[in-house]
Amino acid sequence: MTIRVVLADDQTLLRSAFRVLVDSEPDMEVVGEAADGAQAVDIARSARADVVLMDIRMPGTDGLAATRMISADPDLAGVRVVMLTTFEVDEYVVQSLRAGASGFLGKGAEPEELLNAIRIAAAGEALLSPVATKGLIATFLAQGGGSAEDGSGAARHSERLAALTVREREVLVQVAGGHSNDGIAERLAVSPLTVKTHVNRAMAKLGARDRAQLVVIAYESGLVRPRVE
Repeated sequence: MTIRVVLADDQTLLRSAFRVLVDSEPDMEVVGEAADGAQAVDIARSARADVVLMDIRMPGTDGLAATRMISADPDLAGVRVVMLTTFEVDEYVVQSLRAGASGFLGKGAEPEELLNAIRIAAAGEALLSPVATKGLIATFLAQGGGSAEDGSGAARHSERLAALTVREREVLVQVAGGHSNDGIAERLAVSPLTVKTHVNRAMAKLGARDRAQLVVIAYESGLVRPRVE
C-alpha cells in the first residue's frame, strides 16, 4: 500500500525538499502541498491522504487549528497528523497532541527519521521521540503547560483511570515513557500482541484517539509525574 502524504508548510523550499525525499520512497507519495492549514485540510480530504506533515506556525489557519479540524471531521478519521516544529522544545507540543496530532518531529530531524515518522503515523501508531516523551512534555507540563486543562479535567482523567486494570496502568506508564510495544513487552515479560491489546483497551476506556493522547492523559491525570531533567 502506498502512503499518501500531504505537505503543509508555508516555506516553498522546505516543501520541495520534503517532496523529493518522500517521493523517492517506493511505499509513499506526495499527493498535495499546502501553504496554510485550511489548504491542508481541503487537500487531505480531496486527495484521500493518509498522513499530513503539518507545520505548527503558518499564516492564516495555523497547524493547530487545522489539526483540530481534521480530528473533528468523521470523514477524515483515517488521516494522521505529524506536527513539524522548528525546535523540539516548543510551547505548542502538548497543544498539538491535544488537538489530535499523532506526534511531532523537529525540522532538523534526519531524513530517515522523517520517513520513519510517516510510516509510524500511517500504521496508526504515535510518533513521540524518546527525548520528547521523557523530557519535553514533562518539562512543559511542569512549567504550567497543562494549565489549558483545569483541575476538573485532571479529575475526570483520574476517574477514568479507575476503569483500567493494574496491567493496563503499567502499560500506560510505559507508553508515557516513550517505549514501543516491543520495548514494553520486554520490560513486562509479555508478548507484543498482549501489549497491543492492553494499549487498545486503555485507549478505548480513556477515550484516547491514539498513543499520543494516552501520553497527555498519563501526565495530566498524575499517573506519571512531570520531571525536569
